[in-house]
Amino acid sequence: MAQPVLEWQAGTVTAIRPETRQTKSFTLALPKWMAHRPGQHYDIRLTAPDGYQTERSYSIASPPERIGELELTVERIPDGEVSPYLHDVLVPGDQLEVRGPIGGYFVWDVALGGPLMLIGGGSGVVPLMAMLRHRAAQHAAIPARMLYSSRTAGDVIYRDELDRLAGSDRAFEVFYTFTRQPPADWTGYRRRIDATMLSEVIKPFDRRARVYVCGPTLLVEAVANVLIEMEVPTEQIRTERFGPTGA
Repeated sequence: MAQPVLEWQAGTVTAIRPETRQTKSFTLALPKWMAHRPGQHYDIRLTAPDGYQTERSYSIASPPERIGELELTVERIPDGEVSPYLHDVLVPGDQLEVRGPIGGYFVWDVALGGPLMLIGGGSGVVPLMAMLRHRAAQHAAIPARMLYSSRTAGDVIYRDELDRLAGSDRAFEVFYTFTRQPPADWTGYRRRIDATMLSEVIKPFDRRARVYVCGPTLLVEAVANVLIEMEVPTEQIRTERFGPTGA
């Protein structure tokens, strides 16, 4: 079956919501909306008055059940070419040139089944959140767990929503670890993700888990190596990494 040709289109910004000090979620209404698979991304293209263009890819945060619109959660990179514009200049009513959905490897939907193990670092939680929102929209009882690494409590994206999901769904649990400054009175993990932590969190699923890992390159590579040492079948592990341009 031939893939549809993806064309650039002008999405209209309908909402901007701060998530943390460095991240915001942008809702776009799309004239040519197309259902995506959780885990896919969109490209954004900016064109300067002199004709200079630059593009960046951002994971979709919204589930495919949100028809007609798209949500992208973007971390502000101080020396970036696109994210400072989105954070500092864009306002509701503005238009953005976008193209997508793109990607077919790092995707999950309820038809694939589980159990589902999601491991994220920083803004790598964004495509994983699309998976969880899709799972919730489908009222799926597929067992799912998330292990989410952040520097500090203030850096946790979607904290309230994740806690609500975990509180209302017996089949979903979320585990946080803080690498720099945990919250006051924190009794949970307070280090980088390691083999002991992974084995504890994934234990109920054993080697049956479908695992999705997204975050900075070093985190993703370290987690993937541990999972292989734990004899999780490689075909059940999906990874997506991000880092500085060119890394």
